[in-house]
Amino acid sequence: MFEVPWSEYSADLWEGLLKTLSYTVAGFAGAALLGLAVALLRLSAVKALRIPALIYTELFKNVPLLAVIFLTYFGLGSVGLKLDAFQAGTLSLILFYAAYLSEIFRSAINGVHNGQQEAASALGLSRLSTFRKVVFPQAMRLALPGTNTMLVDLLKSTSLLVTISAAELMSQGRLITSATFRALEVYLVIAVIYFVLCYPLSQGLLWLERRIHAGVPLSPTRRRRLREARKLLEVQV
Repeated sequence: MFEVPWSEYSADLWEGLLKTLSYTVAGFAGAALLGLAVALLRLSAVKALRIPALIYTELFKNVPLLAVIFLTYFGLGSVGLKLDAFQAGTLSLILFYAAYLSEIFRSAINGVHNGQQEAASALGLSRLSTFRKVVFPQAMRLALPGTNTMLVDLLKSTSLLVTISAAELMSQGRLITSATFRALEVYLVIAVIYFVLCYPLSQGLLWLERRIHAGVPLSPTRRRRLREARKLLEVQV
């Protein structure tokens, strides 16, 4: 079974791996930012802002990712807006996953008790400061499980970019299969690589989620403040 000279294709696999990670990082970063913006529009008191955000969310939630990829790469190209594979692939991932992340973020923001905002208002905080310092940190904690799932799913979905020859792992696997005619072996190795990428990532995100829910401060500033608070408590005791 294992007759593919993998040493000859290691550079291609490495290039495909880096490309896959590039799509994942760029796609998730863009989707998170756009998803947060759409979630805030959905929560707006202005109907003219809520309706377009709702239409966007429902549209991309009910259209297959493959159709979005074809529209951005082939569809836009047919009307003169030509995007290369990386641009089209990244844009497709952003548009598609932003719709799901917006729902996760919206639910998380709604999940923060109104009493938190009322307490912040009583302390004299502005609406922006209340959201940034009180609501947003708590909402992100609530959004972690769904967000982590979307990140792993986005990583796996980069394999669909093989349809536009995006040079990611699955595209490299297809080229190696065409050269060696060893489809079972090649795609088995590609599947193992995806597993090696996704499983540690999902477990690492689960560990991070548990740490955050346990109240462990992650940033150096928060850890320093916690140490200072403990010292003050010890002095008072």
